[in-house]
Amino acid sequence: MLPPQLVKLPYLKEIDLALNYLNGTIPGEWGAMQLTKISLLVNRLSGEIPKELGNITTLTYLTLEANQFSGVVPHELGNLINLGTLVLSSNRLTGKLPVALAGLRNLTDFRINDNNFNGTIPDFIQNWEKLERLEMHASGLQGPIPSNISLLRNLQELRISDIKGPQQGFPTLTNMAGLVILVLRNCNISGEIPPYIWTIQNLKMLDVSFNKLVGEVPDTMNLERLRFLILTGNSLSGSVPGSIFEDGSNVDLSYNNFTWQGPGQRTCQGNNNLNLNLFRSSSSENNLRRKDGLPCLKDLNCPRYSTCLHVNCGGNEVIIKENKGNIVYEGDGGVEGGPAEYFLNGDYFWGFSSTGDFMNDNNFQNTRYSVSLASPSSNLSEKYKTARISPISITYFHYCLENGDYTISLHFAEIQFTNDQTYTSLGRRVFDIYVQEKELRKDFNIEDEAKMAQKPVVIQEHNVSVTNNILEIRFYFAGKGTTRIPDRGVYGPLISAISVTSDSKDCSNGESKGTTHIVVGAVVGAFGLVFVILGILWWKGCMSGKRGRKKDREGLDGQTGNFTLKQLKAANNDFDSANKIGEGGFGPVYKVL
Repeated sequence: MLPPQLVKLPYLKEIDLALNYLNGTIPGEWGAMQLTKISLLVNRLSGEIPKELGNITTLTYLTLEANQFSGVVPHELGNLINLGTLVLSSNRLTGKLPVALAGLRNLTDFRINDNNFNGTIPDFIQNWEKLERLEMHASGLQGPIPSNISLLRNLQELRISDIKGPQQGFPTLTNMAGLVILVLRNCNISGEIPPYIWTIQNLKMLDVSFNKLVGEVPDTMNLERLRFLILTGNSLSGSVPGSIFEDGSNVDLSYNNFTWQGPGQRTCQGNNNLNLNLFRSSSSENNLRRKDGLPCLKDLNCPRYSTCLHVNCGGNEVIIKENKGNIVYEGDGGVEGGPAEYFLNGDYFWGFSSTGDFMNDNNFQNTRYSVSLASPSSNLSEKYKTARISPISITYFHYCLENGDYTISLHFAEIQFTNDQTYTSLGRRVFDIYVQEKELRKDFNIEDEAKMAQKPVVIQEHNVSVTNNILEIRFYFAGKGTTRIPDRGVYGPLISAISVTSDSKDCSNGESKGTTHIVVGAVVGAFGLVFVILGILWWKGCMSGKRGRKKDREGLDGQTGNFTLKQLKAANNDFDSANKIGEGGFGPVYKVL
């Protein structure tokens, strides 16, 4: 509980109770104090924001982020004429922003992300001429973005995303020459990107993803400081310009209509200092072809067609015992990921595309795109101890599946939050799930679904149709949820493992058409493959007489194939002694489960 008795401390100037586990409400008695700062960041405080806070005219800093406050913003806060920072993000606030807030003319930092406000973005923000940072991610407010926003000449960070409302052209930002971060994501913006955007010299991040933008990216830019260019999910066209090839840049052109990039083009040559994502950069439409989706490939034909896929997202390859036996989950943990990452397993034509930068975190090298469970004593299965994460969007795909119906199993466990009574348990992760471009879950929360953190939960979707050998599963962060628990930059989609199985055929990666029950022989050593062959011959009786050999050859016809050591280990539980069926001249013989 927050003590009202603090009012008896007349010389107290700051109340900073951030990063705790406090509950209760804000005492109205605090309104009689001469405070300059109130920080209640990350707690369990609830109720309405008391109107008495509007009496603290000495207040310069007020942050209530990541609590459970509800109701409307009291218009009395408009009396805080000295207020420079007002942060109300990640609460349950409703209603319209009161017009009285127009009087906050000393405001430099205003954030209302992740709330349930209604109405349009108010025109009165033009009064905040000193404003340097404006954030409205999934605030509940609707567009359009008011044209008078251009009057905010001192803005350095403008971040607006996931707003509903009518389609609008690119907002007028001509006076914002000092912009460093510009995010206008999923704002229903159409038309072309204005030429002056490419001349903002201090711009380090430009994110206009998931809009309806058209046109071309210019061949010349005056953006020497640009580190992040996120153009994902538009209808931009033309050639990929050479102007994007700046060392240290992260450029995401995925889901657009650019000219297809072949292996001989500069974009496909590789540059260790440039992260470039071209996945589906030449097809944002639904009539997807393999050529449109996968850039830089010399051979666009599938080497084989699979009927299943098992991925341990963000981790190494693991063998998991499930109902039908041991399953090999391919790992992608060797891929660090990044703000513009495209990974393709060239052997089996599956991979992932990841978009976005974890903003405000302390990882300037952008290497934290997979996470591991900190507690080694956890009872979680291996496939839940690691996960792949993304700040905006991540798509897992398979481009060489046999056509037919499939069952998709998505495995999750919230491994970045805790279950104790500390602030690290107060995180809230929310994202959307799409399968084959159709929304499967809106505002999905792993912890809510599992009833606690660090507990597995599986979401299944049956009868998923694959008609062009292509499957895509996308996870999208729509601006909701906390962003700084347990640390800054913890948010966005998290996926532990993915399982895709045919509804009509046995699991096959296309290498073999053999049955699922075979007998193999094996010993540890350099001649392992020889022993496998001998084991098969011994068990089938091929070392007996001529008649027996003929009969067994007929029995094996159509059932033989090539198997990797990895497949053999998975099929008999890593050569478990329980699966041993005999001894051969060269070692033990095992059966396949």
